[in-house]
Amino acid sequence: MTIRKPRFSLLLPLLLACFGCGNQAPTPYIGIISAMDTEIKHLLKEAKIQETKSVGSLVVHIGTLKGKNVVISRSGIGKINASSGFTCVLNHFDISEVIFTGVAGGVKDEENVLDQVIGTKIVEHDYGIQGNDGFVWCGGDPGRREPGEYYECDSKLVDLAYESSLAVVKDQKTFKGVIASGDQFIASSEYVDYLDKEFDAYACEMEGAAIAKVCQACDLPFVIMRTLSDKADGHANESYVDFMDVAADQSSSIVLKMLESL
Repeated sequence: MTIRKPRFSLLLPLLLACFGCGNQAPTPYIGIISAMDTEIKHLLKEAKIQETKSVGSLVVHIGTLKGKNVVISRSGIGKINASSGFTCVLNHFDISEVIFTGVAGGVKDEENVLDQVIGTKIVEHDYGIQGNDGFVWCGGDPGRREPGEYYECDSKLVDLAYESSLAVVKDQKTFKGVIASGDQFIASSEYVDYLDKEFDAYACEMEGAAIAKVCQACDLPFVIMRTLSDKADGHANESYVDFMDVAADQSSSIVLKMLESL
């Protein structure tokens, strides 16, 4: 009786089925992050969501948007929520670049509600020393007592966001410049003047520097982009309520335009 040896060509598909998945490179995704649900709702309507899952305390949406593989998530408000939430996302997905989108308060006199700000650099404006003589900003190092760290957004993503904004936003202006992050909703004309003079900021918000810090640590290209819902002055609360949804959708529309070229 002749025993035939199994042909390798027949075994190969079985071996690939058993072991191949573990050797495949993970799918790279574009990470799209916002602080609040209202800032990603327009994107989720446009996306083809293949899976929604919980990652830690976050709800993460995995799918495609404008033909690109994306992970879309709400991080939560403030720097701690943003950094911890985004880190959880990075621990579960291979992210190739990061777009943070949403609303912010305007700082410059020449800005108006629904203008767009594309961050070139991000700074943490509330990091420093509170002493008897008041607050001293120290950037990333409270021992230095001097101006500290700015986080540079990726120049290619900045240019793409800027050009996309010009194409989408017809009736408002688009600015490129510094975005200042801190754990306060700013509604003070006096503090807005401080942000302008101290940092030359164009917008103030609560998450960008935290996302930027994580991206810098992980060597990920990123851009922070914001539509102005208010002027961060004494009328900021009323303006924010009135324009938040419109501003959030406008920022999302610019993201959609960006994805066409990424």
